[in-house]
Formats: sequence, C-alpha cells, structure tokens
Amino acid sequence: MAFAVASDEVLGTFVPVAVYWIYSGIYVLLGDFKEYRLHTKAEEDAKNVVSKSTVVKGVLVQQAFQIVVSLSLFTVLGRPTSDDSGRKPPEGSSFLKVAIQFAVAMFVLDTWQYFIHRYMHINKSLYKHIHSKHHTLVVPYAYGALYNHPLEGLLLDTVGGALSFVVSGMTPRTGIFFFCFATVKTVDDHCGLWLPGNLLHLFFSNNTAYHDVHHQLYGTKYNFSQPFFVTWDRVLGTYMPYSIEKREEGGFEVRPIKVKS
Repeated sequence: MAFAVASDEVLGTFVPVAVYWIYSGIYVLLGDFKEYRLHTKAEEDAKNVVSKSTVVKGVLVQQAFQIVVSLSLFTVLGRPTSDDSGRKPPEGSSFLKVAIQFAVAMFVLDTWQYFIHRYMHINKSLYKHIHSKHHTLVVPYAYGALYNHPLEGLLLDTVGGALSFVVSGMTPRTGIFFFCFATVKTVDDHCGLWLPGNLLHLFFSNNTAYHDVHHQLYGTKYNFSQPFFVTWDRVLGTYMPYSIEKREEGGFEVRPIKVKS
C-alpha cells in the first residue's frame, strides 16, 4: 500500500510524535516554576539515575518502533485513503459515533495497560530486566513519559494502541485525534507539575500526582492505571489515595494515605 504524503495514515503515525515533543517542550519551559513542582529540582537531580540525553535517545527508539508498527498495521488493514478519482472519501462519522469510538478505545487501552503494567511489577524478572528502566526516573518529567525498555514500549504502548484502534473501529482520521489526545495525557501525567487550571486534572483522576505516587518507592504496588482512568485500580484494590500539600519552600508535595495491604 502506497501512502500519500498527507494521508490520514501518515498523519496518524507522525503527528502524535510531533505532539509529544511539542507538548513536553512546553513543560520544559515551565519546569523551573518551583511553586508548581511536585519535587524540587534537587530531588530530581539526586534521585534520577539516568541522564536526560539518554532519556531522549530512549524515547526516540520507542517512537521508531511505533512508526514501523503503525505503518505496518495500516498496510495490513489496507484501508483506502482515496477513491478512483484520487479524492479522499468522506468520513461519514457522526459526533456520537466518534465519541463511542473514543470511549471504547480508552477502555481497551486502559485495560491492556493496567494488566500488562501490573504484571511487569509482579514478575520479578520482567521488572528487573525491562520495566525498571522506566522507574529509573523516580522524579518523572514530561519528555521522559515514554522512556521505557524497547520491548515494554512495543508491548505496552504500541500493541495497546493498535488494539484500541482496531477494536474501536475508528478511522485513521479519528485515530489522529485519539492518539494525539493519549499522547498529551501521557506527557501530562509525567510532567511533575501541579499547574492551576489544568483541565486534564479537572476531568481525570488519573493525573500527574496520581502517577507520581506510583513512581515512588512506597507506591510501586499501587496506581498501575494509565493513561485515562483509575477504574481498574479501584476495582482490584491497587488504588492508593493521596493528598497534595503545599511545601513551605514552594511547590507541592504528594503525601500517600496509607491503605491496608
């Protein structure tokens, strides 16, 4: 299957990558706003054991996998991008239909990522050799959101994304918006900032502070859900509640509320 330069398949593959770097770049510019940080800059430098240049390289490797799998998926599905006249066919998708597709895709992606993510913590070998790479960022930051072992990135994010796309039945054009939204949500969950007026914090309980709990030593057995809702954690007893307190020196602190083992 040949891809037009600006086909929906190509846009759906590359636009989320661009969104990742643009959106995380915005957070980099805001990163010195200590009054909104969940961890101090000193904590970030002391606790994270991997250099930022290594993180950038690791993310680029994962995104390369995503690009290959995405283009391969569209090739296998063979969904047309134009009719015999060379014009793109109308999408014919109502707002309700797209909303349902989004809801299905979100549920599928959440379900896949919860159980795969949780199993990577349960299985000591998988954690040691694969998932621990992501947890070298004890203090998460925006462009480290997709810093994973390549196998984890392929299994958790790329395969999960492909499943959510196929099961929901969304078109490549709808997929552009869904995967851009999922990308923004993932970056936001790792940004390490608790910004006032953040609409994602207003509509989603699975947010920056929620995921920060999981990255701390006390929270590695909790808060596995990602990237949208906290449903599976609540249903299966792996939800750790928390409070957000102001630090005297500026910024915020996420304090866990102990739960029974």
